[in-house]
Amino acid sequence: MINVLIADDHPVVLQGLKQIVAETSDIAIKGEATNGTEVLKKVRSGQWDVVVLDLTMPGIHGLDLLSRLKSEHPKLPVLVLSIHPEDQYAVRLLRAGASGYLNKRSAADQLVEALRKVARGGKYVSPTLAEKLAFELDVDSDRPPHERLSDREFQVFCLIASGMTVTEIAEELSLSVKTVSTYRSRILEKMNMQRNAELTRYAIEHELIR
Repeated sequence: MINVLIADDHPVVLQGLKQIVAETSDIAIKGEATNGTEVLKKVRSGQWDVVVLDLTMPGIHGLDLLSRLKSEHPKLPVLVLSIHPEDQYAVRLLRAGASGYLNKRSAADQLVEALRKVARGGKYVSPTLAEKLAFELDVDSDRPPHERLSDREFQVFCLIASGMTVTEIAEELSLSVKTVSTYRSRILEKMNMQRNAELTRYAIEHELIR
């Protein structure tokens, strides 16, 4: 039996995932979490075969949460489930330690297969993403600007684009205002932009924020 912890703050999504898994005989959802702190607590206190992780929950940011999970439990498979298009987030998350990435629109068709594969120690990617990964092995210079940002820069970029101030971001990520300002300067330089409004427009156009 594959014991699964599902982390998502949307009750409708949780219910839908339960219904999908209920039709199987080898997968059981044994726990739920609705924020990052709760995820860490339940992982530390239970025995799980797979964690299904929503990328945008309250509390600890998705990339930070994934990093902490993999640091504490490097062998625990984490399947990221998100509303964001896989071509915008999946590669970065796989590099950060995720065992797979699944867009919520595809969950009904692919969740069971993805859970079984990552539980066996494999990596789950859709055919479309597999093609993108293969293409990136040959072409690196044509990557969009946001993919050239470090994980922390990308995190700060998304928060700036969502309308948060430097002070709010510093509080959210437990960083100093000066450090966040430095990240902002690097981001603008790498993205070849000058104002926060440009970052917001770019993020919306590329579906990087809700």
